[in-house]
Amino acid sequence: MQGRFLAFEDRLQNRSPNPEDCLLFVSVCGILSTEKSSVWKEGLMMFAGIVQMSVFWLIAMIVLLVIEAAVPGLISIWFALGSLAALISAMFHAPVWLQLVWFFLVSILTLVLTRPLVKKYVNGKTMPTNADMGIGKDAVVTEKIDNLHARGAVLLDGKVWTARMATENESADVGDTVRVLRIEGVKLIVEKKKPEA
Repeated sequence: MQGRFLAFEDRLQNRSPNPEDCLLFVSVCGILSTEKSSVWKEGLMMFAGIVQMSVFWLIAMIVLLVIEAAVPGLISIWFALGSLAALISAMFHAPVWLQLVWFFLVSILTLVLTRPLVKKYVNGKTMPTNADMGIGKDAVVTEKIDNLHARGAVLLDGKVWTARMATENESADVGDTVRVLRIEGVKLIVEKKKPEA
């Protein structure tokens, strides 16, 4: 049996194994525990590990691209590119720690280098809403504004808004004119209009 194993090794070194020799090798590996057979077992296990990591990175990349397609705005494209880099390194038999380094390195670099450009071109222009157009305008108090009792309302552009004074100890009576400073939620933050000189 050992002679057939040595013949198989010779053929394998010449790169011409046939199916019969492969079956013989499998049966001999189970019986003999030579240094050569353990090297082959390690090689097969390493190949299985490479395939598993390649599949892992491929699945990760696909999932991240699906998330990117499903969610508005750019969320995970950088990590999909990192997964691609890790997949390529797995295909070149890189150890897992190096695959992780490639994943994080490419993800972070693409994020840092492209995020400012993406923010500028994708979300560059914000249109003010109708409510934002009321900032800086004058409004008339329709219900006394009292921050202490959390009440008050103003009429602005034909609509009644809940209002609060900008300073805590200030109030405004019905009929007073106030200026809108900002909007917080659904409340206008106002101040009394200063008399014009």
